Amino acid sequence: MKSGILAGCSLLVLCGMIAPDFPWAAGFSDVGSVLAPIRERHDMPAMAGAVVTSRGLEAVGWTGVRKRGGAVPVTGEDLWHLGSCTKAMTAAVAGKLVEEGKLRWDSTVAEVFLGIAGDFHGGFRAVTLAQLLSHGGGLPKDLTWGEFAGSGDLPRKRLAIVRRAFGIEPAYAPGTESRYSNVGYVVVGAAIEKATGKHWEEVVRELVFVPLGMSSAGFGGLGTPGKIDAPWGHAADGTPVPTNGSANDNVPVMGPVGRVHCTIQDWAKFVADQLRGARGADGLLKAATYGVMQAPQRGGDMALGWMVVERPWGGGRVLHHTGSNTMYYANVWIAPARDFAVLVCTNQGGDRAFKATDEAVGALIRWQGQRTGVENQSGDARR
Repeated sequence: MKSGILAGCSLLVLCGMIAPDFPWAAGFSDVGSVLAPIRERHDMPAMAGAVVTSRGLEAVGWTGVRKRGGAVPVTGEDLWHLGSCTKAMTAAVAGKLVEEGKLRWDSTVAEVFLGIAGDFHGGFRAVTLAQLLSHGGGLPKDLTWGEFAGSGDLPRKRLAIVRRAFGIEPAYAPGTESRYSNVGYVVVGAAIEKATGKHWEEVVRELVFVPLGMSSAGFGGLGTPGKIDAPWGHAADGTPVPTNGSANDNVPVMGPVGRVHCTIQDWAKFVADQLRGARGADGLLKAATYGVMQAPQRGGDMALGWMVVERPWGGGRVLHHTGSNTMYYANVWIAPARDFAVLVCTNQGGDRAFKATDEAVGALIRWQGQRTGVENQSGDARR
């Protein structure tokens, strides 16, 4: 399948996404051609990728088909599911509410959920917002999410999860270590709802999507049921999942954990804003807020919505996250010292999809290094 790319960048200029005199136009079409052989080598149905700097979107491309066995190509208008890359958006919402004085990084769950805190196990009452956002709240990774299925009255269901999660003994002493927890991010979503009186979905749209111009962003699975009008999800073995549509996703109560979808160009807007913040600039948030959000906690590699590690190709500290609802895979790396980030999506889940997106990220790191003449960009995101 021929790679799809925006023709000559004119569409981006007309949409106001970039200035017409940006210097990268000559290399713009290379992104799709970088992805195509990787997609074919790993047998992914489709892939999309982008490179951003603090100026915004620098390059973008896509390749493949919406559904394996079909001939409908992916396009620049297609949505991609971000899975747990949603968590950085939830952390950004929390940061905005901290700036507005509606929450504090050290707000405890006993303070936020005052009306039900008497039911919490004593070991949980001092757990803070920052600990939850950095996976240090003493909570398990998951619950039996099917018990909370359905889209009705999500704040009530999230409060039920808060009661369930904090009503038993902590899995480990809160604040002593990091253990990845989807439950913790549902609790953060409930805290956001308590602080604002609005659904998390409404708040993230108001505080993140609208200010950043992410007009395609929404929640849930992709496409119209039965129609191949969006990238169709594929299982880890590469077979198309039986159904598509908004309901074919994580249960709605997990919105703060991993239910956001958008075009790769709109995801790039969020990533570029995080990159600017990591370089000390104000943006969606104040520079100091990004500083807290992107700082590792407890001496480990978990920040608030991000993992933070050192990489020579990034010139030092880099931010990273992956996301998958088992049918799609998203992968992003941000290198503040080198002023660029790369992001890749595919419409398949599982380990093979991770390896494909990881190789694509590495190829785009190398591609960016060749464009900018920066040495020591090995093209291996893991080193």
